[in-house]
Amino acid sequence: MAGTAGTPGTPRVLRAMNDRAALDLLLAHGPLSRTRIGKLTGLSKPTASQLLARLEAAGLVLATGTTRGRPGPGAQLYEVNPAAGHAAGLDVTPERVLAAVADLTGRTVGTHEVPTPGRRGVGAVVGQVTEALDGAVKAAGLARDDVRRLVVATPGAFDPTTGRLRYASHLPGWHSPTLLDELAAALPMPVEYENDVNLVAVAEQRLGAARGHEDFVLLWNEGGLGAALVLGGRLHRGWTGGAGEVGFLPVPGAPLVRQVTRANSGGYQELAGSQALPELARGLGVTGIPPGPYAETAAALVARAAAEDDGPLRELLGVYATRLATGLASLVSVLDPELVVLSGACLTAGGEALRGLVQAELEELAASRPKLVVGEVTERPVLRGALESALAATRDEVFDTSR
Repeated sequence: MAGTAGTPGTPRVLRAMNDRAALDLLLAHGPLSRTRIGKLTGLSKPTASQLLARLEAAGLVLATGTTRGRPGPGAQLYEVNPAAGHAAGLDVTPERVLAAVADLTGRTVGTHEVPTPGRRGVGAVVGQVTEALDGAVKAAGLARDDVRRLVVATPGAFDPTTGRLRYASHLPGWHSPTLLDELAAALPMPVEYENDVNLVAVAEQRLGAARGHEDFVLLWNEGGLGAALVLGGRLHRGWTGGAGEVGFLPVPGAPLVRQVTRANSGGYQELAGSQALPELARGLGVTGIPPGPYAETAAALVARAAAEDDGPLRELLGVYATRLATGLASLVSVLDPELVVLSGACLTAGGEALRGLVQAELEELAASRPKLVVGEVTERPVLRGALESALAATRDEVFDTSR
């Protein structure tokens, strides 16, 4: 009996699979000729020609110039139509909401930042989100309805059973039980909410140091200390979304912190968080400590220390590495990951010098021996991860030619 149009193996489904394979190749490689697409997909020239004609008619690919450097006429090149779909990401901190819109190829086409000091309450939060998104949409020359999906990055995580934000008491206005419903009513597109450090891991897996890795831990140290856990290729969020909130981890070398959610801190945060570094530096006799927010001061100190071969700054880097490895030892002992990615300004500022010291310390403190690498996505990594997450879902929708 002949299969129905939606049954795997039928012409419609096979065409859609070939279409998606070709579109993914164009995203990965940039402009390609019909012959090259045929070779990469294993399709015959006539089939590849039909595929490209179909995708061009659907507005998913554009003809974009010809090949050069060979005798005879150049071959027509094709690329993904950037305007076939747009997605947006928001990076939310206590100080500001930063929004960006990307086209289907991943290129950022508009950004907008809304400062949020002292603005609290559900209405203020909804206003901040819509103002930031609308600013980015306007900068991109688009309308709000052109955005197919939005991913919002926040510290902590929204509990899937209650819909309330947890593990982020320092984010004013975001803890109302009605917030997600009110944001859904104010925004026309599907919205997803994800922990900020989890989205940095998405960015590193798609674009950076974790490409090709299915099991890794990303350790983040900037304003706060946190981790993302990717197991079997998937983010592990935990029952309430709190997996990876390692700042709360009790560790040797730090007093036992009780009522951790009220304090919004824990042993590992107190030992190795950015707020600990200026005090540690002063205790070691480091001078010229720059004023300013903890994260910026700490990153500047780590960058200076990484450039030194000896003296108080180099000693600072060694103590910091030991403190980082103390918490990491617990993580790798439980998870046994293939890879650990060091990310966030306080870690990437240390570069290879800090990475090598943490690796050496970890090999003495833990039985498993994961490879440590420095994160490669250093420009707005949280926002980049939000865009990558939103784009993945948008491409699944836009590229599905079986519908």
